[in-house]
Amino acid sequence: MHEADTTVTVVIPTYNHAAYLRQAIASVFAQTLAPADIVVVDDGSTDDTAAILSTYGARLRVVRQENQGVAAARNAGIAAARGAWLAFLDSDDLWKPRKLELQVARVRVDPAVGLVHCGAEEIDGEGRVLATHVDGREGMIAAALLRLDPHVIVGPGSNILVRRRIAEEVGGFDRRLPPSEDWDFCYRVSMRHPVGYVPDVLVTYRQHGHGIHRNIANMERAMLMAMGKHFASTDTAVQALKSSAYGRLHRILAGCYFEAGEPRHFVRHAAKSLQYDARNIAYFAGYPLRVLRRALS
Repeated sequence: MHEADTTVTVVIPTYNHAAYLRQAIASVFAQTLAPADIVVVDDGSTDDTAAILSTYGARLRVVRQENQGVAAARNAGIAAARGAWLAFLDSDDLWKPRKLELQVARVRVDPAVGLVHCGAEEIDGEGRVLATHVDGREGMIAAALLRLDPHVIVGPGSNILVRRRIAEEVGGFDRRLPPSEDWDFCYRVSMRHPVGYVPDVLVTYRQHGHGIHRNIANMERAMLMAMGKHFASTDTAVQALKSSAYGRLHRILAGCYFEAGEPRHFVRHAAKSLQYDARNIAYFAGYPLRVLRRALS
């Protein structure tokens, strides 16, 4: 495989993250494998983002647009990219120094892969590690993604390395689907190409309480729209997964609403989960104990 085939463009979408932006960019400059170029897409920031970016000069390229959301910002980065591969980094996250090196090494071992993901950790606003994720799957993983199986791809926003040609081939990120555009993008890639995995913790996700994933209703809307899009397929192998996939989705939403203290929505999604997949009864049978634990805490 020629060296030129593994050149990487880093795409950093950012919106009003001036407090974290320098750290994110520094983690790219610290990579043991230097990217071919760095594209920062300023998605209409109104804070000090523009002033911060102006200090880097020619070390990165800046694309500016009106605020359209992270999917549109990533798509603008794809359009501006020069490398054969794309690595996305949300501006409030960080990379470990060997992130690109180890993912590109995985590509060189198996050039057939279209996307590579890796292990990750979550930190709080003080930098304390909250969780570590080193379980992931590789190969033809589309069915596992569609079923919403656990530990398939963790936090794909800042995690993935994807071939630019393939990102363009699948149409980039779906702007209608925040906060589920990452899952949708990875599923569309995995339908066509094998996926690789590096089990090292190479990405740090910052959990600061303001992320779009905190909005359960928004996640519900986006995932139902994404599922509807994919299950419009007439492929019998896809249709065979419909009951388990919707059962798992409503089970996840029920759990989210339970944790948020919204019992009406919990009951609604629990009922839908069981309607799609009665096997989830064992999961919901444990909820009386969860209620008791909550009451005693």
